[in-house]
Amino acid sequence: MPAMTMTEKIMAKHAGKASVAPGDNIWVDVDVLMTHDVCGPGTIGIFHEKFGRQAKVWDKDRVVIIPDHYIFTADEKCHRNIQILRDFVREQGIKFYYDPEFVQGSGMPSPYKDPTKTHYKGVCHKALPEEGHVRPGEIMLGTDSHTCTAGAFGQFATGVGNTDAAFTLGTGKTWLKVPPTMKFTFHGKIPAYLTAKDLILAVIGDISVSGATYQTMYFAGEGIASLTLEDRMTLTNMAIEAGGKNGVCNVDEKTLQYVRARSHVKTWDVFKDDAGAKYSRQLEYDLATMEPLVAKPHSPDNKATARSCQDVKVDRAYLGSCTGGKITDMIMAANILQGHKVRIKTFVVPGSTEVHADMKRLNLRGAVKSPNEKSIEEVLQDAGCLQGPSGCSACLGGPADTFGRLNGNEVCISTTNRNFPGRMGSMSSAVFLASPLTVAASALTGHVTDPREFVRSPIETGLAGVQ
Repeated sequence: MPAMTMTEKIMAKHAGKASVAPGDNIWVDVDVLMTHDVCGPGTIGIFHEKFGRQAKVWDKDRVVIIPDHYIFTADEKCHRNIQILRDFVREQGIKFYYDPEFVQGSGMPSPYKDPTKTHYKGVCHKALPEEGHVRPGEIMLGTDSHTCTAGAFGQFATGVGNTDAAFTLGTGKTWLKVPPTMKFTFHGKIPAYLTAKDLILAVIGDISVSGATYQTMYFAGEGIASLTLEDRMTLTNMAIEAGGKNGVCNVDEKTLQYVRARSHVKTWDVFKDDAGAKYSRQLEYDLATMEPLVAKPHSPDNKATARSCQDVKVDRAYLGSCTGGKITDMIMAANILQGHKVRIKTFVVPGSTEVHADMKRLNLRGAVKSPNEKSIEEVLQDAGCLQGPSGCSACLGGPADTFGRLNGNEVCISTTNRNFPGRMGSMSSAVFLASPLTVAASALTGHVTDPREFVRSPIETGLAGVQ
């Protein structure tokens, strides 16, 4: 049997084949289908049109619906979309629906008062693993391009359009072309002043936003093993920014510890690349020689060092999204902001309600805080940050009343994933993409700032995001 990559092995298993090769067109069984409030209504409409108004989904326990995009807005169309999801969930008996129960009637919804006492979960890509829907060796489809985030757990995860999702909703299957695999090997261990955001910006800057089009991006090496599981999610999350079909990391004990504690399914298959697996391209990086990076407007591949952009003034900072709103991201930022005051408007949006709850209960080392210690949330608020409820918020602009949205000519430095014109709101705004360390450092100075000016030693994250 020919040597295969992790992605090829997963696809072969789900196609019922002994082996597959790049370029093969195959039918595969899907393990999980996810949709949300933006694409869910369209997917449901196509499902009803093609399968019939009385049709049932192929497996009500494999469909996950997570409203997250346009939640905290007075926009009536956004409220209508949530009601469409509620009606469909009720009709189908779908088990895994995470309702923003506070969205009722008209006007701006009042946010949840306690993040531990709401059905709402926040950003789908963070909530999926938290709620036990992500496992090694599986195939997940989602009506969102950043579904590739889940590849950090050693599965094949990719975004699809509403029509493809509607077909899977009715059949549990989809038709895929097997992608070739690009391998990115990182040597050494992650330095204190870098995060995975710097690593993925380096890769995208090197290969361009189309450099991995319809290919698997496989992140390997000692450097990846040294990352937290959440930082690996940052890598795979932005595979789509290089055009990638999916991103994957090796499964190790960090992965398994998390999945064992969360998964609704108790068995799964772990795959790894064969020794003789073929790659379309290989790039290698030495973490010891890498610097903190930014992506300048208006493209994720417009790479520059933070140091070289120190003359660029910014008037907005944003910490949040599926890319940079995880609990370890918040710990990184809070350690820089502790004891200081931000000089520019700095918006903080937890990636999920679990992240929000952890921000309230954990200290700056990722441990449960003592009565005399400040929580992560308190440190950020003391620094002058403006914190909103969990969700996608301004990452993709949204209605004009969206928290943190860029509505004018702002120059923003952000932990989000895209910076093309209008992505975070106004077409006149400009967005620099950066790590939570770089964003926090820049918030303190009012200009793009290399975090090495503030990072003196490794930042501990403890058990945050581990189980």
